[in-house]
Amino acid sequence: MLLIILGVVLALALAAILIYNRLVALRQTTNQAWGDIDVQLKQRHDLVPNLVETVKGYASHEKDTLEAVIEARNAAVGAGGDVKDLAQAENMLSGALRRLFALAEAYPDLKANTNFLALQSELADLENKIAAARRFFNNAVAEYNTAQEQFPAALFAGAFGFRQRDFFEVAAADRAAVERPPQVSFE
Repeated sequence: MLLIILGVVLALALAAILIYNRLVALRQTTNQAWGDIDVQLKQRHDLVPNLVETVKGYASHEKDTLEAVIEARNAAVGAGGDVKDLAQAENMLSGALRRLFALAEAYPDLKANTNFLALQSELADLENKIAAARRFFNNAVAEYNTAQEQFPAALFAGAFGFRQRDFFEVAAADRAAVERPPQVSFE
């Protein structure tokens, strides 16, 4: 009888160890994915001042738009480690950059400037990398959160200090733009 009790205790201890190790691995994957996003966002933040300086030379009287981009960049840089706050700040920066590029359409000389074109291309590449990093992060968060909610991990996760993570979500305006079908006009 003692061997049966000892076997059950060892099986429970082994299960708890396996669950703990799996949750630690998933948390590390989530942290790594967040680090990847952070690197891409830092590159984006470093690129924005160069872009604004290039545009300033051509559209200096568009001061409000340029200031909005700088304010949005500073808010994004200053956003803390909270995923929701950072996502909101980054979405504001994305909107400000879209306004900046729309402004460039009104200035043919700016659109033809090789420095501006290179910065615009680099930013577009960074946006693609950020989107990929965001997808990877959100996938890692989903897997991590799901693992915590599954039985028997749900019994141990809270006791081991594992907490649900937030997704890095797209702003409602951006989501609406993606979900809206494109308008085609041959006028």
